[in-house]
Amino acid sequence: MPDKSRSPMRFARSPICHPITAFVLTAITAGSLAACAPATPPPPPTFAGSTACADCHAQPYASWRGSQHALAMQEATEATVLGDFDDATITAHGVTSRFFRRDGRFVINTDGPDGQPADFELKYTFGVAPLQQYLVPFPDGRLQALGIAWDARPAEAGGQRWFHLYPDQTLKAGNPLHWTGLDQNWNYQCADCHSTNLRKNYDADKGRFTTTWSEISVGCEACHGPASNHVAWARKDLGWHALAATRGLANALDERRGVNWAPREAGTAARSAPRATSREIDTCARCHARRGQYSDDIHAGQPWLDAFRPALIEPGLYFPDGQQRDEVYTWGSFVQSRMHAAGVTCADCHEPHTQRLRAPGNGVCAQCHAPAVFDTAEHHHHPAGSAGTQCIACHMPATTYMVVDPRHDHSLRIPRPDLSVGMGTPNACGGCHDERGARWAAAAVARWYPDRRPGFQTFAVAFATAERGEPAAAAKLIAIMEDPAQPALVRASALARATRYPSQEVIAATIRALADPDALVRATAAGSLAAATPAERAEGLAPLLRDPVRLVRMAAARGLVGEPQERLLGEEPAAFAAALEEWVAGQRFNADRPEALTNLGTLALERGAPRQAVFAFRRALALDPSFTQAAVNLADLHRAGGDEVSAERVLRRALERNPDDAAARHALGLSLVRQGRSNDALAELRRAYQLAPEAARFAFVYAVALHDTGQPAAAIATLREAI
Repeated sequence: MPDKSRSPMRFARSPICHPITAFVLTAITAGSLAACAPATPPPPPTFAGSTACADCHAQPYASWRGSQHALAMQEATEATVLGDFDDATITAHGVTSRFFRRDGRFVINTDGPDGQPADFELKYTFGVAPLQQYLVPFPDGRLQALGIAWDARPAEAGGQRWFHLYPDQTLKAGNPLHWTGLDQNWNYQCADCHSTNLRKNYDADKGRFTTTWSEISVGCEACHGPASNHVAWARKDLGWHALAATRGLANALDERRGVNWAPREAGTAARSAPRATSREIDTCARCHARRGQYSDDIHAGQPWLDAFRPALIEPGLYFPDGQQRDEVYTWGSFVQSRMHAAGVTCADCHEPHTQRLRAPGNGVCAQCHAPAVFDTAEHHHHPAGSAGTQCIACHMPATTYMVVDPRHDHSLRIPRPDLSVGMGTPNACGGCHDERGARWAAAAVARWYPDRRPGFQTFAVAFATAERGEPAAAAKLIAIMEDPAQPALVRASALARATRYPSQEVIAATIRALADPDALVRATAAGSLAAATPAERAEGLAPLLRDPVRLVRMAAARGLVGEPQERLLGEEPAAFAAALEEWVAGQRFNADRPEALTNLGTLALERGAPRQAVFAFRRALALDPSFTQAAVNLADLHRAGGDEVSAERVLRRALERNPDDAAARHALGLSLVRQGRSNDALAELRRAYQLAPEAARFAFVYAVALHDTGQPAAAIATLREAI
């Protein structure tokens, strides 16, 4: 893909400070010219490419060249393709796919977007270990990630084979997870983390991508930021003195410089100076966090929350004690850990250019944890040489994703099998001794450590209580929200969970959180005030319209839409308009996704523009007919207009695509109630409750319908069951 973003590295010549003759100019030294340079600020940095770093940084460059970052994405060639293309076949989901070469190109014959077999050229490789995926170009500028991957592990480890990434699902064309579907789109899902200076460039009106990059893989500037000014400083280009203070670096990753870890009597080292910034961790978070992206105008070194919205510790992604569940990568685990609180950074354990550990095995932990104390049978209670003697076995258990890719939990926690007994969370002991059960493991740990060591993460009970919907959760969540010792991600996650308990105490605590020193907490609090009065929202959110972090400004503006915005005074309406436009721009950036279009439709509806809302919901359904939230919203618009027939039609069309969507079943049941079709309505409400028994509202409405159709005993039984 051609580089359309690169600009010359050298500065344009700066104007001279005062008129001088050509003769005098030739006599002036470079040093005296430099005295004028500070009058002209350096230009914004641009991307120079990794090769520009090689001359001065030969060793880091050589280390990077063999790394997974450098090989994250490559053009498909004989040198880069690892898979077997010698007429190899695999049958999955009733489809036989064949891999072969044609005129030096790599081709697969498999089911296409219409469900029919066809030939597709594989244009790019994606990753190298433990698996390699392949990307197929489409005429509208999309690159789609093939659902069949190559297992790059050695044959003796079960590798050197083709395998399907979704072996337990039958994926046909039209399903968003099918390789031709919305959720396998490289431009949205993958590109920003596998290439450098990625610009998605989606044209919503044309439905086309013109995605560009300055470097196909993860280059030096993906982490260090655009390097043109640093290169100019290094080459002593004209004006370089103006860059002397920063050396032209866009992202100075120097937090570890001059820092050491001094041993303490307990055997655990302490950082010689507190970590005062989070530049390094934020740089890694851009790609090693489960997050949504709403802009691509922010490079490494700039506030990452100006472009990304990290996922919180929420059900489905994490267990209630914070252990990884879904594919959450590592940032969300690490920032809830004791190591993070102690000042550890990613590069303390990982060499950033090779991405390898600083030392093999337990050696990486021994940098700070004395082996004489921790690498002993008295500590780990396992036979010498067994897997249980490895630090990561107990403190960083792995979960396998993408069939063959084990990833270690970076929350670095003390195993808590006692929590497993009470709330069903996993524990490291169960990874090797699952047949003995959590009670056995809890008893063993209690014998080894009679003085109870609960560990650093102390929010599990509060989060589990909230997941069960117990009223007692509100007070527990408030305590977590207002505990400054809790990590910021934990406080933000408690805020989000507390929205289920819209009491005055929760609202008051959420308003107090608007002043939290952490931007993620402020943004979460700003988005958690739906139950507050318009006056409370106006007073609490207005100051955040000028917050230095874009994510906070956007959340504040969205929370003010409607009656609260009418209460803004002075310069606040102008700040509100600017911040809301940032929110809208973030949704438009993702106009290739039905979620963003539905968000825009909901905003239009709240602002009294139903035609715009209808347009947005219909466009969302055109992108993904199975996205039922847009269908439910569109049906509600029809209902508001008195057109129940159209509402029913929209919902039934959505259920044809997604028959097990509880929200759509529930909405259809309500529509049928309004049409006086009680028996049909009862069947749909029952189905919604069966599909989502944890949804209290579905249970309640179904019970009311049972009562109203003369079945009070069944209604009471349903309510008891739901409780």
